[in-house]
Amino acid sequence: MNIKLKIAALFLLVASILCPISVGQILPGKAVQITIQGVPSEEKSRIDGIYPVSDSGYINMPYIDTVHAAGLRNEDLAVSVQSRYKSLGIYTNPTIQVLSNTGDKIDEKMIYLGGQVRAPGPKPYSQGLTLYQAVQAAGGANEFGSMKRVRIFRGGKAVEYDLSQPQFMTVPVQPNDTIEVPQKNVFGQ
Repeated sequence: MNIKLKIAALFLLVASILCPISVGQILPGKAVQITIQGVPSEEKSRIDGIYPVSDSGYINMPYIDTVHAAGLRNEDLAVSVQSRYKSLGIYTNPTIQVLSNTGDKIDEKMIYLGGQVRAPGPKPYSQGLTLYQAVQAAGGANEFGSMKRVRIFRGGKAVEYDLSQPQFMTVPVQPNDTIEVPQKNVFGQ
């Protein structure tokens, strides 16, 4: 029996070396749901929500900026956020609850369509999605929309495309792009 105990201990040691992230730790690229108690209701609505964990392991919280989250357990992150709000004098007695959000939706990449389309709003992004396909995913331009001046907003810049021309229909879109189909002008364009 002594040999079985040694083998089990060796197995646990190897497993801990190969899998250093323990169960229950917050992972980069995932998200956490945070709720707060002990604050006025209007403040509660500002804080309560789902916070994505950046690839570098941080979340961005109202009033206190970035907080390190990756590698922590939910309880440890709650204590960290609570103490940060207290030490900065923002809240006197906050109670934070953190829940890991393991849903697939939080990792889903999106594009955003607006203007004169039939179904504006966020749409799922998929690899290889083109500008024309993105507009069609929003139901296409409505009767007031101009496909001749469709704009992509990316990184603070806007680029306009004429989607009535085939060469522009295959322009690739990227996650988090905002696409606007403008209203037709007086010339119907």
